Amino acid sequence: MSGCSKRCRLGFVKFAQTIFKLITGTLSKDIAWWYYQYQRDKIEDELEMTMVCHRPEGLEQLEAQTNFTKRELQVLYRGFKNECPSGVVNEETFKQIYAQFFPHGDASTYAHYLFNAFDTTQTGSVKFEDFVSALSILLRGTVHEKLRWTFNLYDINKDGYINKEEMMDIVKAIYDMMGKYTYPVLKEDTPRQHVDVFFQKMDKNKDGIVTLDEFLESCQEDDNIMKSLQLFQNVM
Repeated sequence: MSGCSKRCRLGFVKFAQTIFKLITGTLSKDIAWWYYQYQRDKIEDELEMTMVCHRPEGLEQLEAQTNFTKRELQVLYRGFKNECPSGVVNEETFKQIYAQFFPHGDASTYAHYLFNAFDTTQTGSVKFEDFVSALSILLRGTVHEKLRWTFNLYDINKDGYINKEEMMDIVKAIYDMMGKYTYPVLKEDTPRQHVDVFFQKMDKNKDGIVTLDEFLESCQEDDNIMKSLQLFQNVM
């Protein structure tokens, strides 16, 4: 598999890693592994950049709309096309990509929620433009941009609020995805405990829902969450 193709796949998975740390309030213990991947793939990508000849339509517009350079977009596009030759990803393909990275768990439910967050126009497919726009936000966006995107993921029914049922669904989906490698080892009441802690911290006025303003304020007050958001800032 080419360097840019691997980077495209890893781009999908980095979302799961970051969101998991946001919910559990912990930092990953495998930062060294990510850094190794970054350094190795960076060398491969530099070689890829010298050979990229395909330029997606509207490249200049994407460069203006994202935080990626033209050469980085070319590399990402080649990786995207290698994984998705049709140029679009449907939900089933999206789930298959995630399943390969979490063989000891069930990533289908989490992939469903994440796919809906990528599919901002609700067309049932994710185009390269959708993928790279979201990747730009979570890897190189401002703190507010990253947190807004994450809030949108948690807000499953898109009513502008996060309730406990939605948060429980997200937490369970992430634990199902991590499978037996979940750390700490999952106990039956662990998801509920995480949801309770989340709402105790985020629900400022104790009305049973978390608004965007409450989410932004609470996250920015939490050092662990801020460190998690910064972890992949320079991955690309």
